[in-house]
Amino acid sequence: MIKQKTTKSSIVVLLLCNLLFGSFLVRAEVLDTIIAVVEDDVILERELQKEVSTIEQRIQQSQSALPPMSVLRKQVLEKMIVDKLQRQLAEKAGITVSEDMLNSSAADIARRNNMDVEQFRAELESQGISYQSFLDNMRNEIIINQLRGREIGGRIKVTDREVEHYMETQDKIGEESTQYHLGHILVAVKEGASSAEIQKAASKAEGLIKKLQAGQDFSQTAISDSDDANALKGGDLGWRPLSEIPTLFVSEISQMRRGDVAGPIRSPSGFHIIKMLELKGTDNHMITKTKVRHILIKTNELVDDAEAKKRLDALKVRIADGDDFAALARAHSDDKGSALKGGSLDWVGPGDLVKPFEEAMMKLGINEVSEPIQTQFGWHIIQVLGRENKDDSSEFKKNLVRDAIRKRKIEEETELWVRRLRDEAFVEIYQDRL
Repeated sequence: MIKQKTTKSSIVVLLLCNLLFGSFLVRAEVLDTIIAVVEDDVILERELQKEVSTIEQRIQQSQSALPPMSVLRKQVLEKMIVDKLQRQLAEKAGITVSEDMLNSSAADIARRNNMDVEQFRAELESQGISYQSFLDNMRNEIIINQLRGREIGGRIKVTDREVEHYMETQDKIGEESTQYHLGHILVAVKEGASSAEIQKAASKAEGLIKKLQAGQDFSQTAISDSDDANALKGGDLGWRPLSEIPTLFVSEISQMRRGDVAGPIRSPSGFHIIKMLELKGTDNHMITKTKVRHILIKTNELVDDAEAKKRLDALKVRIADGDDFAALARAHSDDKGSALKGGSLDWVGPGDLVKPFEEAMMKLGINEVSEPIQTQFGWHIIQVLGRENKDDSSEFKKNLVRDAIRKRKIEEETELWVRRLRDEAFVEIYQDRL
């Protein structure tokens, strides 16, 4: 048996290895430290640090000043807690996102940015964002949006009277074509708060307003002090028409100019501060209306695609030879609703018809008859009878108003729902580890 000689240098190497390994264990232990308990789950230091780094990078890219790290960690942790509570609720409700849905959503985002998926992936990675991290965040957002739609969306109704009232009010205050770019800060007050807690929140809001009016940066103040979900975006609510502004802000913004700060505005959620960042107008909405008619042949056990096309080709020849399109539609079209009107679909606008039909229709000249084209309904030949450009501003505006009122109601209800979810949950934060 050979006895190994231990030299002084080998002892030093051994000690260094022990120190390095010990440091690694300490580091691993720190990263695995529990920062918060959220119901039956936890948030670890490494999870918080990863999210803080992402938010920090986003704030730097927007050229906003970073708040102190302790403040940023607190804000990011609060966002993570609310997200985790919603994910837990979604899991109990059986809400999931399939890989196909996730990849399809990513492809749509890439396409809207005029890129394919590989180009989009490369662009993200050039900005220091891993594609897997992007997919994980998108999955989280889709699940939370589905949960909110299930919990809140079905309860929201917009009546014709609400749309009319908005239109009347908008006309009266002369804001017909104006859009607003708002900043928002919320000093939250939990449900059932004592008068002392309410007064404390009110005093904080009034103090923030004084600082903002004295020139303190709004974006940095929102990041540091706002309890709203948009805090980490600098409180930026984006561009909105009046109908999309939360109801309690409307009377304030009608009197505000660019740069003005208003508040505190009381609501069940707490005290709100708003800043008018910018204003702009909108143009009239012009659309092309098309007067169109068609003949439809549906496929079934007896009529396949080839037979349907053959019948329509024969009908097209008869029309070219002088037969009346309307009479042929009444006799042969499987679209019984339009067949009674000679195949007429009357005047249609963008989006009124399915995409393949609309694309074929828009390529036709007046009185021209198309080749047979296929949609999910079967095979068609189409004839365009007329076109006109129409100012659709009034109807377009009504639809925008209806959508915006619904969005505003969902936003207001969501704010209350999230606050209630947070207040009623069991959450323990280890403040000494922040």
